[in-house]
Amino acid sequence: MSEFNPATNEWYHPSKEITRGARVKDYEKLYAEADADIEAYWAKQAKSLDWFKPWKQVLDRSNAPFYKWFVGGKINIAYNALDRHIKTWRKNKVALIWEGEPGDKVVLSYWRLWKEVNKFANVLKGMGVKKGDRVTVYMGRVPELIITMLAIAKIGAIHSVVYGGFSEQALADRIEDAQSRVLVTCDGAWLRGSIVKLKDVVDEAVRRAPIVETVIVVKRTAHDVRMEQGRDYWYHDLMALPIASPTCESEVMDAEDPLFILYTSGTTGKPKGILHTHGGYAVYTSTTLANVFDIKDDDRYWCAADPGWITGHSYIVYAPLILGATSVIYEGAPNHPYPDRWWRIIEDYGVTILYTAPTAIRGLMRFGDMWPSRRDLSSLRLLGSVGEPINPEAWRWYHRVIGKENCPIMDTWWQTETGGFMISPVPSVSLKPGSATRPLPGIKIDIVDEHGESVPPGHDGVLVIQQPWPGMLRTIYGDPERFKKQYWSAFEKQGWYLTGDTARRDEDGYVWIIGRNDDVIKVSGYRLGTAEVESGLVSHPSVAESAVIGIPDEVKGNIIYAYCILKAGIQKSDELKEALKDHIRHEIGPIAVPAKIDFVDVLPKTRSGKIMRRVLRARAQGLPEGDTSTLEE
Repeated sequence: MSEFNPATNEWYHPSKEITRGARVKDYEKLYAEADADIEAYWAKQAKSLDWFKPWKQVLDRSNAPFYKWFVGGKINIAYNALDRHIKTWRKNKVALIWEGEPGDKVVLSYWRLWKEVNKFANVLKGMGVKKGDRVTVYMGRVPELIITMLAIAKIGAIHSVVYGGFSEQALADRIEDAQSRVLVTCDGAWLRGSIVKLKDVVDEAVRRAPIVETVIVVKRTAHDVRMEQGRDYWYHDLMALPIASPTCESEVMDAEDPLFILYTSGTTGKPKGILHTHGGYAVYTSTTLANVFDIKDDDRYWCAADPGWITGHSYIVYAPLILGATSVIYEGAPNHPYPDRWWRIIEDYGVTILYTAPTAIRGLMRFGDMWPSRRDLSSLRLLGSVGEPINPEAWRWYHRVIGKENCPIMDTWWQTETGGFMISPVPSVSLKPGSATRPLPGIKIDIVDEHGESVPPGHDGVLVIQQPWPGMLRTIYGDPERFKKQYWSAFEKQGWYLTGDTARRDEDGYVWIIGRNDDVIKVSGYRLGTAEVESGLVSHPSVAESAVIGIPDEVKGNIIYAYCILKAGIQKSDELKEALKDHIRHEIGPIAVPAKIDFVDVLPKTRSGKIMRRVLRARAQGLPEGDTSTLEE
């Protein structure tokens, strides 16, 4: 057992102004209310949406773990995101503010976005897309991506968005698994001043997955691309045809009808197609965004993720639009052309809420305080973190330099599978740097050993979710047995969902996510989370980012091998390696001291910013690196 809890007694309390304006003013009371009757709680939340027909049963547990929510209810998530606002004052409110990396801008009101979605929905119908059909989407971070997703949902089809950085084979595998006949893409995307040639990738992927009959191409970069006669069509040409009428009724969907498939990497085998549905997902994402980020009508909300990941699906595309929010979206890299690009966007548009990943925060930390301090960030009210545990040092920098010590940080833990936030603060609660705080109302968790027994405070265990929630995945597309085995078999008797993450609670009940179960290193019988050793290294003033792996050792079982990226201007030296070892000895203890430290310029990461420790382990041992299709360029 590891004793390291990086800031368990370091508290940050919200201001009276933040608490007074918060949607959830009394977390304890609301949590207790939801816990007493989860069905009544979620039924109350669902009433904030527009339903074509009310549900007959809130939750059907009869075929667990294939739970059903809002049984008999009829709804469409795109109707809730757009159509209903057109009947109110919000029709002229700004829905999206988009900035391209070269500096071009697009602003769409709810009215204009609704019209564009209707037009493209009619185009898709004209291409023969029907309710239940799967449409693969492979695009850059452009407004047409959001229009496409909403149009697909509006007509009752199922979108499968593949992040516009995956390789030809990764895209082909996902096309094949979803059996998509129609694919929507861009000619290219801008990133760090260069063109990412998306259409070239699509051409090769479609050659490998010839089920695709139609490719619709958005002209973004306007470089020369090959257009195959009878298969490839320009988006702008189709949108100019009479078929692209600006009116389109939203398909009446059952609450349990599929909305999208989103593929997530498994530890073994092919990617898993996580399936989410219209009803429960709409209720869950909108409720959690409202509670955690306290969205108000005058907010300018910026989730700096890519719509191609679950964070973008839930908290760029669907929940903000359901709530009638104004969102900012940026196409390119955070440090292009200079490291203040994000800070300038916040200043230019008056962003009030910024939600991003620790890897981005650490990356921008490397450039120092000077870049953000030149910009006016006073509009910010709340900050957020997503994707991995945020180390306390990055948390403090984010709070002090970006939030000017005025903005609470909503450190959210959740997964592609959960659909939305599960463990997170709300703005009215006190915070500890590096802790995801406590489960949200309606969510019941525990941290247990392999026998399902609760572990005491300060001890590591497996994080489980003990009751169903509306945003939960319904299955793995086309593979219900894998769904049951992967998520429900470990604690089948108890009926608990296995998250695959290790965590611990402190004495105050705050949850600390240690990392994936395979990101725990056992050294001489002690369990050490990679996140806590990495946090210890990054707390040294010379280190910008680190990754830690375990390497097999005959004596200790494993030894710790650390990779460190140094801050700008810091020289690599053997003396610094020894200083870092001393620092870890002091911060965590002798058991956590790395046996080896390498200084590197970059770390292998997935395109969503997660460190690929599997690749580091292979490199350290001179083994094949395996599938690197998700590796960032």
